[in-house]
Amino acid sequence: MNVLRLPPRKRSPFRKLSGLGNTRPHAGDSIPGTSVKRRGKQSPTAKRSQPMQDVEFVVVGCGPAGGTAAREAARAGVETLVLERDPVVGAKRVCAAGLRPGFCAMFDLPLSIVHCNPPTMSLRGLSGKRFDFPVGTAHTTTREELDGTIAALARSEGAQITTSALFRGYERDGARTIVEFADLQSGERRQVRARSVLLAQGSSARLETQPLTYENWAAGLITCYQYRVYLDRPAIDETYRVLEMHYYVTGAGRNVIAWMFPKRDHLSIGLGVAGKMSGKELRAELDAFLPTVAARLFPNVGYSVREEGNLLYGGAPRPNISDGDVMVAGTAAGLVDATTGEGIHEAAMSGRIAARVVADAHHGKTTTPGAQYEQALKGMFYGRLRHRHKLMTILERKPKRFDVLFEQLARAPRFAAMLQRDRNDFSLAEWAYLYAQAALFSVRALRV
Repeated sequence: MNVLRLPPRKRSPFRKLSGLGNTRPHAGDSIPGTSVKRRGKQSPTAKRSQPMQDVEFVVVGCGPAGGTAAREAARAGVETLVLERDPVVGAKRVCAAGLRPGFCAMFDLPLSIVHCNPPTMSLRGLSGKRFDFPVGTAHTTTREELDGTIAALARSEGAQITTSALFRGYERDGARTIVEFADLQSGERRQVRARSVLLAQGSSARLETQPLTYENWAAGLITCYQYRVYLDRPAIDETYRVLEMHYYVTGAGRNVIAWMFPKRDHLSIGLGVAGKMSGKELRAELDAFLPTVAARLFPNVGYSVREEGNLLYGGAPRPNISDGDVMVAGTAAGLVDATTGEGIHEAAMSGRIAARVVADAHHGKTTTPGAQYEQALKGMFYGRLRHRHKLMTILERKPKRFDVLFEQLARAPRFAAMLQRDRNDFSLAEWAYLYAQAALFSVRALRV
């Protein structure tokens, strides 16, 4: 096979992520050392040539959570400012970018951002056996298009988006909150005062002060590496009709989740490993996985690759996601399905809920937006996400259990379909069925 590779970059972005203890996150994420400050503590010394700006709502990060919150809050008449670390929204985000069926309609996004509409999810465990499940009409896109489109729509509603703005922390100022950020272009520290704040910096957000701190956060981080594979000619037709997920174990005994998601002009092929793994090791693992995909989907086709590295999150949700009128959203809140890595839907929905409660406060309908936000979000997602985290822990302890679960899902299509839904809309009969299937899996898993 003629394989054409792009020359390696002199400074790979992944090498900055080779150890969890010395990481540099990508666009929109806060960096290690970011802190939450209380009134009375001195802020870091820096020049501030700009007077303090006052707005009603500050959003940190312009991903699906932050962008959706900004768009819908501004539409409701709330003066909104977004602080985005990257110079261009979405330009450096690394993600397989699969979207649930109906996502674009639910969040009023143009279908032009959709690359492919694969109707099938294909799962493979240690046995290598393939299990296919219908997923309706799912979508694939890129984070550049998704985040950039949401940001443009937020601007059209009146939200102000300030790029190259690195969040540094917040502190109380009576009934308001002062947010401090660094202007990465001028090097100046600046402050903005707001009635409500939404923190949506992504998986590398480090919130180290009560009540937002979570001592198990670092344990849930996953180091990921992905190739955007640009083919000399199209892959076989089936490639563009399926989302592939692979669950296996490395020669060193590390659990791996790998994927292949088709896009309009490339294939996203990548993998993630919980905990620390050097860039060299992770690249070697992906280099071993890629030929197995190529042999099935694009044999004897030349290609070039673009390398991408990032931190994702696959732990349990953050226990506390509000501090007065300061809220945490999206991946920064731990709203990620540990079994699949899906989190875009949850992120956008958390942004929508934040916008709703902030708008209610603006119109005098509530005086406790943070508390209402936390209650609504936990009721919608926490039961399912905590269960998925527990399930993933059980599966990874004995990876042969992945095949046990996949076989059960194949035999019970209703069970497979229910796992793709949010629990808050289950009927009593569906709950009974779900618990019966969970009990059946527990019995079978214990035999492995």
